[in-house]
Amino acid sequence: MTFGQRITQLRKDKKWSQEELAGKVGTSAPIIGRYERGEITPSIDVGKKIADALGVTLDYLIEGGELLDKEVLARTKEIQQLPEQDRDSLLLTIDNFIKATKLKAIQ
Repeated sequence: MTFGQRITQLRKDKKWSQEELAGKVGTSAPIIGRYERGEITPSIDVGKKIADALGVTLDYLIEGGELLDKEVLARTKEIQQLPEQDRDSLLLTIDNFIKATKLKAIQ
């Protein structure tokens, strides 16, 4: 998938028009259309605004790969700042929650 295709898919997933995305980014719908068709590429600043509006990382828009939720990434950064003992306890709790969820899905 290309940069433009990822923008299109994410925008449609949110049920936004090009006009709505343009309003959130501070540009025009025809420009969003040109990005989506791959006719032009936005500056890094505009690309970041698009990523922020769509709730993804700029890296995801550019490279594709795994779609990471920006809210989860922000919390991950906060977890990294915790004292080691607190961080380890929190990660153990998360691990246990994930295991329990996986077991429920199997049953």
